[in-house]
Amino acid sequence: MGKVILIIEDDKGLNQGVALALRRPDWQFLKAFSLKEGMKYWESTDVDMVLLDINLPDGSGYDFLGHVRLTSRVPVIMLTANDMEIDEVRGIEMGADDYITKPFSLMVLRARVERLFSRLENETGGSYQKGGYSFVFDRQEFEVLGKQIELSRTEQKLLRMFISHPGQTLTREILNEGIWQEGSDYIDENALSVAVGRLRKKLQLNGKESPIRTVYGIGYVWEKGE
Repeated sequence: MGKVILIIEDDKGLNQGVALALRRPDWQFLKAFSLKEGMKYWESTDVDMVLLDINLPDGSGYDFLGHVRLTSRVPVIMLTANDMEIDEVRGIEMGADDYITKPFSLMVLRARVERLFSRLENETGGSYQKGGYSFVFDRQEFEVLGKQIELSRTEQKLLRMFISHPGQTLTREILNEGIWQEGSDYIDENALSVAVGRLRKKLQLNGKESPIRTVYGIGYVWEKGE
């Protein structure tokens, strides 16, 4: 499933290296080099994880963590050169999910990021209840206004990607990668359009359009208002 990861790290080489080490076709990386830049991304984009340096040129990563925890439980991994137990304790007490001391292995960082995403998904069971919709992916139970609907495996993958990134435009490339990653050397260019069309029809609320809106020439977006 696609993810948006915000990296707040003033070392440009390390920032880029982390993005390259974690690179996946369906993951997007926002690279900030200061608290100010990080805050702009946080306020304007739906982020799935934050990799946060503590010592930044315009302040402390702890300040950013404190702001995040006022309104969100999005996972945060602290990155720091401070090899001090008190710093780690402070981060955990403020709500950080993990703490990695520099220098660190990029392979280890990748493993921790994937483990954290996996743990959080297992904890939530992949559920969604909002705006007349009730989706429980692990039990394959999908309801619209209390009425059960049947979704194909492709439609389930599409739906999960959309609701994981409300308000974010997902390109056709990202959606295709997330749906047909294996065993699909050739995919009809209309296959995605057909799948989205079927899903839209099943998600209509009392005849109204579904929350899936077309962004012409780019892809699709799940509108936040639903």
